[in-house]
Amino acid sequence: MLDHLIRGATVVDGTGAPAYVADVGVREGRIALIAGPGTVDEPARTTENAEGFVLAPGFVDPHTHYDAQLFWDPFATPSLNHGVTTVAGGNCGFTLAPLHPDRPEDADYTRRMMSKVEGMSLVALEEGAPWNWHTFGEYLDALEGRIAVNAGFMVGHCALRRHVMGADAVGGQPTERQMAHMVQLLHDAMDAGAWGLSTTQSSTHSDGDGQPVASRHATPAELIALSRAVGEHEGTQLEAIVAGCLDQFTDDEIDLLVDMTTAAGRPLNWNVLTIDAAVPERVPRQLRASERARQAGGRIVALTMPILTPMNMSLGTFCALNLIPGWGDILALPVSERIEKLRDPDVRAEMLRRADSKEAGVFRRLADFERYVIGDTYSEANEGLSGRVVRDIAAERGQDPFHCLVEICANDRLLTVLWPMPSDNDPASWELRQRTWQHEDVLLGGSDAGAHLDRMCGAPYTTRFIGDCLRGRRLVPLEQAVKMLTDDPARLFGLRERGRIEEGFHADLVLFDPERIAAGPATLVHDLPGDSPRLDSKALGIVSVRVNGVEVIRDDQVTGAVPGTVLRSGRDTRTVATK
Repeated sequence: MLDHLIRGATVVDGTGAPAYVADVGVREGRIALIAGPGTVDEPARTTENAEGFVLAPGFVDPHTHYDAQLFWDPFATPSLNHGVTTVAGGNCGFTLAPLHPDRPEDADYTRRMMSKVEGMSLVALEEGAPWNWHTFGEYLDALEGRIAVNAGFMVGHCALRRHVMGADAVGGQPTERQMAHMVQLLHDAMDAGAWGLSTTQSSTHSDGDGQPVASRHATPAELIALSRAVGEHEGTQLEAIVAGCLDQFTDDEIDLLVDMTTAAGRPLNWNVLTIDAAVPERVPRQLRASERARQAGGRIVALTMPILTPMNMSLGTFCALNLIPGWGDILALPVSERIEKLRDPDVRAEMLRRADSKEAGVFRRLADFERYVIGDTYSEANEGLSGRVVRDIAAERGQDPFHCLVEICANDRLLTVLWPMPSDNDPASWELRQRTWQHEDVLLGGSDAGAHLDRMCGAPYTTRFIGDCLRGRRLVPLEQAVKMLTDDPARLFGLRERGRIEEGFHADLVLFDPERIAAGPATLVHDLPGDSPRLDSKALGIVSVRVNGVEVIRDDQVTGAVPGTVLRSGRDTRTVATK
């Protein structure tokens, strides 16, 4: 007997093949049969009519930070609502394990680091996770059997360094003995099921004390030694962030990434490739790393988002504006002193000069203040400004845009929410994206879901992209779009029997209405532990989501079932060749 039968669905199977109408039967968590509509005689415990709906494999998000959230939200919302059935976590060198058993202060350091560098609520981290593990295997075991999504995790370089070197991990270099210990810890983690190593050298990544995170102090020799260890385990990967990920790689960064993938003999992915027709040299330069890797026998894959994901800003809390050269010290002052500085015309002039200088790099585009939209406001003086563009307000007041923005924020004691309008939403940039997506070493993803919770909401990229392909720009056909969200990431990670609708594969399935599939606007909700805020987005047109055959979403509502699997390297992933 079948557990469930889906009748008359338009099947888009994830391979890129043309869609077809079929009945799909599920039994014991697997796709048991695919047959012509109306031809299935085997009885089923439950049946649904899916005529007019599309049935696709569950989407695979290759870059998330759900490492902590899964403890208080086993449904990985809103990703699960938007059809994501498998998430890759432990990215950017940041994980919650291993933790040294004799240093309880390491957990506090990790929480403060995650709060600073990944924009997670410190209260939620403290109250929402049990922190009852030491080894990476114990961390994975703590999630086993209690999550609604399938989840695999890299082991973070920062955690390895902290475990072995303690406070010396920031600023220090390991002894030969410590290096051997770090390599052994990585082996232990992969034996327990870690997908491989993640690391960061990004200049934007600082810990809770404002210091460069531990992995930023690693030498190339350390990174190569750890990469070699990854290559000794089945079904493993590398993920690496360097400063050039934000804009353009240096020659040294390309050399490092190539050396890492070739030392491991494993694919290396990085996040995120920004595509902007106004910077035409960026994409070829970034993909030069992939070309070099293939020549050397490795593989480097660039993740890129198929939608524009706005990130809000604020002069009151840490955000990307703090990363503009010369801005961090001013925006770190107490609120009253900060307002006084910002109201000084000479200070503003110098801030704008620094923001428009070459040293600002990719952050230069943040200084186009006339294009900012005012979000939530908190004072009578700002009543009626929400949703308005700074350019228009400044013109009415006879002020330059930055001065106007500062005065609005000062009225709210710097609580004002600011939304910068994207500068890469022009036809030329979308045409460039369409061409770039065809590259063999470019993969859709990079949502950062689970991180930067009150700043951005990247999780809905799946439904927004599918909707755009069906009813918007239509840059790729539906069949290709589904493949890019399912089979392509599944193949990169070597997922066993996932990413396609095929008999014998795990029944990770998304049923959606092609006339309605989309994502609602990002709205601020207070549903984290400690009533902390985050941005959420409703899924539109998603009829049902199944993980391992069990329904977890029906009409954008979680069912409460937790059939997800902690995906472990080797058992659930196979080695992906780089040659």
